[in-house]
Amino acid sequence: MRNYLITGGAGFIGANFTHYLLRKYSDIKVVVYDKLTYAGNLDNLLDADDDPRYAFVLGDIADADTVAAAIRDHQIDTIVNFAAESHVDRSIMNPDAFVKTDVYGTYVLLEAARRFNLERYHQISTDEVYGHVPVGSSRETDPLEPRSPYAASKASADLMVNAYHITYGLPVTITRGSNNIGPYQYPEKVIPLFVTNAMDDVPLPLYGDGLQMRDYQYVEDHCEGIDAVLQHGQIGEVYNVGTGGELRNLCRLCAVAGDVVGGFDRLGGARLNDQPAVGIAADHLSVHNGQLLSGQFQRRLRLLQLAQRVLQALGW
Repeated sequence: MRNYLITGGAGFIGANFTHYLLRKYSDIKVVVYDKLTYAGNLDNLLDADDDPRYAFVLGDIADADTVAAAIRDHQIDTIVNFAAESHVDRSIMNPDAFVKTDVYGTYVLLEAARRFNLERYHQISTDEVYGHVPVGSSRETDPLEPRSPYAASKASADLMVNAYHITYGLPVTITRGSNNIGPYQYPEKVIPLFVTNAMDDVPLPLYGDGLQMRDYQYVEDHCEGIDAVLQHGQIGEVYNVGTGGELRNLCRLCAVAGDVVGGFDRLGGARLNDQPAVGIAADHLSVHNGQLLSGQFQRRLRLLQLAQRVLQALGW
């Protein structure tokens, strides 16, 4: 694998993965292919502009001709598909866009990978495809039970990727990542939204009671996991990539927001669902002198089977 086509590479995780590849490997070419929708921003790639190993192609993954031209012109041997509509609320309001990009767009890329006999097609998926998991943690072999048009579109894409491997022998791998945080993240996502709201003294929106368990990973850790699968993963396999350490949404979000504004006590009048954030959090967090102490959070540390496989089998 030497010439990568990173679809959706101007977005949050795709841009981080592009920078990761260029830092780690000297003998590669990285071509970012992006439609530049609201979530794609070339500013995310400014540091790569002067690198002769980097190129950018403006295009939609649902446009077969433009995809084929990019593969042919840049002698692509590997596709890593980050391109996706990826916001649950947006999928509820406009599911059509999710079907076109996440499902049909994936089909177009798979057909191109088959036509040009590429060395690898890698699909970036999400743990959202497993649906609600009230007890324990998800395994790659668990049934897919998506609960939103977004999750359903990603699950459909995963099934198509697997079908192309079984039917045509296409060399594919899939990673399903947990929630990401880090640079270049679009501000509609929950962590940057809480951070910016806390900085601006704006109410902090919360779904339900905020006690949902979530696994958040730093985006560059996710990039390392993807690379480990690309280099050492078994063709046709699915790999869950996450930290294995889960925390209640309310704990994590208030901690991050508190850190940004200079301590949990500085949240002051910040409110969650029209109630004081400090008062709600105090019911579920360990608080000392107005500061959240991460070591005192009630944690549920559960090692995901696939994350363990990535760590042990792939040496990550």
